[in-house]
Amino acid sequence: MNSILAYCRPGYENDTANELTSLYSERGIYGYPDFIPKQGFTKFQLYEAETLDKALKAYAIDHTVFPRQLVAVFASTQHLEKEDRVGQLLALLEDCEVPDITFGAFDVEYPDTEDGKTLAKFCRKFTVPMRQALRKKGILLPKENINKPKLHIFFESFATCYIGYSYPTHSSPHHLGICRLKFPAEAPSRSTLKLEDAIVNMLTDKERNLVFREGARGVDLGACPGGWTYQLVTRGMYVEAIDNGLVDESLMKTGLVEHYAADGFTYKPQYGRVDLLVCDMIEQPDRVAKLMANWLVKGWTTHAIFNLKLPMKRRFETVSEAMQAVKACLNETSDTFNIRVRHLYHDRDEVTVTVIRTSKEV
Repeated sequence: MNSILAYCRPGYENDTANELTSLYSERGIYGYPDFIPKQGFTKFQLYEAETLDKALKAYAIDHTVFPRQLVAVFASTQHLEKEDRVGQLLALLEDCEVPDITFGAFDVEYPDTEDGKTLAKFCRKFTVPMRQALRKKGILLPKENINKPKLHIFFESFATCYIGYSYPTHSSPHHLGICRLKFPAEAPSRSTLKLEDAIVNMLTDKERNLVFREGARGVDLGACPGGWTYQLVTRGMYVEAIDNGLVDESLMKTGLVEHYAADGFTYKPQYGRVDLLVCDMIEQPDRVAKLMANWLVKGWTTHAIFNLKLPMKRRFETVSEAMQAVKACLNETSDTFNIRVRHLYHDRDEVTVTVIRTSKEV
């Protein structure tokens, strides 16, 4: 049966399944999720094979929350033998109905799990001979073209794999859907990677230039020790760092940071408004969502980037309810906003939200 394969963080298979079920039902695409806890992916089995391409095109990856990558699976096998896996997969492709698509790119992937790591070395070595065989058969273009659809071969194990495709406009460009960032040695905490991940992967070039201007002002609620403040300072922004704890001394020495030992839920910007509000406080998600919406509606901040901490259960429902509340508040204004919510690679039990104001009533 044709299916949509969604890569995700191990432990988030059920949340990914609930999200896909909700999203596809909105588009009249029906099926059921199939997964094993902590396997690092979810399959959404489609009732009607002809809806496969429609399902893949229904949502771009950055319009979803929990999936890291979405692949339309049109062939699979559970019986690959060690000898000549390339030949066996080519035979499988000859026997199935391959989509009438010109593939310009190709990737061999595996789950982002401890078990999946045992497949990583094999997949790297397998990529070259498989690519050569696909090109010889005319399934893959002679030269890579990332603007064309990508063919995916996803190994669940050495014997089981799925073959599918993705569109560059709807997928992550990264291997396994993961953007790995290098931790800057001078940053005061690894939480800095969460904000950098959001800046790099959730904002467009135009939005980054709009928000992160040298000399712009920002507020960091729950700043200690300064991981998120660091990202603003490195981009030349002045920051009001709000936390009862201490902010890293090296950040204070930049002359760009003012530290206020205050409650993040009662603090107001020193000069009436700022360009950007960031927040990574460990609080109930509905409470943080309400606080962020309040700042945006009152005009205390033009834009906002924040994290919502998630419970152990009902995570998709928790995110949906919190964001519905945010959007309801913002709809009361005359402004328009680009809102994105993603469970980023550098997040853990949280999601990141970006709210970029695109117009403001004069």
